[in-house]
Formats: sequence, structure tokens, C-alpha cells
Amino acid sequence: MNHTKGEGFNGEKAIITPYVIRDMQAGNAITKQLYVTHIGYYPQARHHFRERQRGTPENILIYCESGAGWITFAGERYDLRESQFFILPANEPHAYGADERNPWSIYWIHFLGDNVPMFASLMGKLNSLSLEKGEQSNSRIKLFDKIFDNLSMGYAYENLEYATFCLMYFLSSLKYIAQYEESIKTPSEDIIQRSIYFMRERVEKKITLKDIADAVGYSSTHLNALFVKGTSFSPMEYFNQLKIQRVCYYLQFSGLKIKEIAFKLGFYDPFHLSRAFVKEMQISPREYRKRYSVSHDAE
Repeated sequence: MNHTKGEGFNGEKAIITPYVIRDMQAGNAITKQLYVTHIGYYPQARHHFRERQRGTPENILIYCESGAGWITFAGERYDLRESQFFILPANEPHAYGADERNPWSIYWIHFLGDNVPMFASLMGKLNSLSLEKGEQSNSRIKLFDKIFDNLSMGYAYENLEYATFCLMYFLSSLKYIAQYEESIKTPSEDIIQRSIYFMRERVEKKITLKDIADAVGYSSTHLNALFVKGTSFSPMEYFNQLKIQRVCYYLQFSGLKIKEIAFKLGFYDPFHLSRAFVKEMQISPREYRKRYSVSHDAE
């Protein structure tokens, strides 16, 4: 039996794909990996309620943006609040609803695909994110909106395929939380990241620890301590690694001679570059180019 209550919420939006489109998705090499069958947003969904004694053929993601609600699954009740989510596995009995006093606002997606098992670790349990504000919260919502907007523009293969890639990224942002949050930080959010941005922009120049410290507004001593604690390397060790990374790029993709690369990246001479390169990479620049260059006619 499927009981529903409280249909129609001010500001709601929803898309349910036709069955013929789901057949298209299941047969396409890209979309069959992960695809949306239903997607929507219910703001302040007072009296929202679902009970499905046989579950649904799809997996259901419920992401609580604000307010509160509850889910019953496998004989357990879970209270869902702001910045928490739950994924109900397909074909499993469940029920859920909004809190009467503080009804939830939820983003929800029904999805299928061959790669669903990749996200099995998230299913059937309450998952909590940090209380997301600002860019972290907005960036996930933007991903959801990309999925919704592309499906709302029609079911051309390009739209369906793009929605699949966005869904993969959206679910990955929930599975790999630390990596996702690190990737969306702006330079001003983290002193180490600010330092790294400064170094990356000047990797072909000569800079000192004081230059980096001045750029981020810290003393050299304080910055050095923070950097070692956060990365296990001093700022200048990290900067040298960035230089070697750039050397690798030039060896692999350019025809620059080793002495030209040395001059370009601020090494004293080719021998200085070679010593630093061998220390980091365990092979010489010439051997690296021989093994990995995309054009073996270079030096």
C-alpha cells in the first residue's frame, strides 16, 4: 500500500521521467551507469508523508536542507535534520514524513544504474554533513539544479548524459566529503591553500619563505609551523615540489632543452636542476623524458 499526504507545497518543483526515457537511459552506455527517474524539491513540506510497504523500484535520496523530518527503514526510525541525508535502497519497505512543528525542506532524487553499488556505503543509514553554509551548501544545490535544469530542457541524449555526470558528482560529493570540501575552498578560507595558490602562480620565479609569509599576512615562523603541521613539508620544500612538477610537465610535453627548463624555472644550471629532480623523482630528467615524453624526438 502507498499512502501519501500533503500534496502540493508552495515553491515545489518536480520532474518524473517517462518510462520510455528510462528505457533509453538504461540502454545508453553513459546514462546506464547512473540515471535519474524522479527529481524534485519540496520547501517547508508541511504534512508531507509517504509509506511504501514494498518500497520503490528505484533508490531514493532525501537531502534535508532545513527543518526536520523522519524516516523508518528496516525496523528503525531515523530523525532527519538540516544537512543530513538518507538513501533508501530500492525495493525495501519504508516510510517518511515531515516534522509537524518544523517541516523539512528536502531535495530528493530517485535513481538507478549499474554503478549504484559504488554508493552502497551511504545506503540505509543516516548520514550527516557539517552544518553547511555558504559555498559548501550552495555548490551541492547548484549540482542538483544542473540535473533538474537539464532534464527540464528535454530528453535529448546530450541532456540525459550531462545529467548522469552531474549525478555522479553529486553523489560523490556525499561519499567523499573531505575531498569535496577541500576542492571547493576559496583561497581566503585556508591559510595553507592561500600559500599554495601564491606559490603556484610564481612557480617559475624565485621566491623566499618571507615572500610567501608576507603574501598571506603571517610571520615566517608561524607560517612554517602551520605548513609543516598541515602538509608534513615546509613551505619551501612544497614550493620545490611544485617546481619539479612543472619540470615534469615540460619534459613530457615540450621540446625545451633541459638547460632551457632550468633557466625558465630559476635553477642555477642544469646540474642544479638534475640534482633536485633526482632527489624527488629517483630518476634523471633525461631518463624521465625518455620514458614519458609524448614526443620522443625531443632531447
